[in-house]
Parts: sequence; C-alpha cells; structure tokens
Amino acid sequence: MQDFNGQLAFITGGASGAGLGQALVFGRAGAKVVIADLRADAIETALGQLRAEGITAHGIVLDITDREAYARAADEVEQVFGAAPTMLFNTAGVNSFGPVEKTTYADFDWLIGVNLGGVINGMVTFVPRMIASGKPGHIVTTSSLGGLSGSALAAPYSAAKAAFGDLPRQYQEQHCRGQQAAPRRARPLGISRG
Repeated sequence: MQDFNGQLAFITGGASGAGLGQALVFGRAGAKVVIADLRADAIETALGQLRAEGITAHGIVLDITDREAYARAADEVEQVFGAAPTMLFNTAGVNSFGPVEKTTYADFDWLIGVNLGGVINGMVTFVPRMIASGKPGHIVTTSSLGGLSGSALAAPYSAAKAAFGDLPRQYQEQHCRGQQAAPRRARPLGISRG
C-alpha cells in the first residue's frame, strides 16, 4: 500500500505517543483516522490537533480489554465511515517496572490484558470485517525489544510482548500465503520499537 488517500486507519492508543504519531503520519498522507483511547480528554486534545491539520478524524473511548466495547467500536467505525478500516494499528500498550517477585496477579492481569489481550481483541474484532470488505488491508502490531530479549524489571510486559510476537505471522500465513481458499486481504505487519 503506497497511496493512503481514501484509506481508513483505526489506531489504539491513538490519543498520544506512538499512536498519535501514526495518526498524524497517515492522516497527513491522506488517510481518514479513527483514534481509540481510554482517556476521553486526551482524545479530544488529539482530535483538535489532527483536525487543525485538515485530517478527517474520529475518536472513540475504548478499553481494549473489553471485547463487547471493541465490537461496539467496530460498529461505530462502520456507521461513521461506511466501511471497516483498511489499516488496523494495535498500538496501545502499558508497562510497569519492578522485581518480578513483587509483581501481583493484578499486575499480570493488567499488563497481559492490555498488551496481549488488546491485540487479540483488535484482530478478532476487525480482521473478519476487513476481509469481508473485499479491500486490501494492513495490520500493524506495535511490539517492543522487551518481547525479544526480556527484562528483569518488566517481566510481565516482556512476556506479553513475546506472546503476541507470532500472532501477526500466523494471520499472514493464513491470509496472505497459506490457504488458497482464504481471501488475501488483510496483511499483518509486526513492528518492534525499543
């Protein structure tokens, strides 16, 4: 995909950091942008920035660990723009630091729920819709070097990032190369950032 005019990007964590950066880059290139974030105030601020640059943007408050909310968000995207996104960015992520022996069940549930569960929820929710649209699409899953090398002070984060490292490759194998019966429509890409 080289021409982003008319494309539709759905970006988790899109109200700040790398997600907002993706929204700006692809919006400036002509894509319409949906930013999803947990923080309504941050969404409003980001929408102001995007729209000030002439970018068509829509915001959705979304807890990416909530599957029902994710389905409602996907429905909202289709209601607002008349189609599923052509680009899915699984960018939202969280981290905490400390010795693994002091990490609680709640810490693991939160970190793995957002960093792994959020990616799974995004893919399970959007990939079938993207394939059904009949349009070429791309999936970008933002990872971390922590998923490749681990971290003594961020073990749950690194474990979650390592766990989803293979997921985009499996989708790519099935939908881009492996099964002739499957539409070749959603092309997953994994992105690692340090």
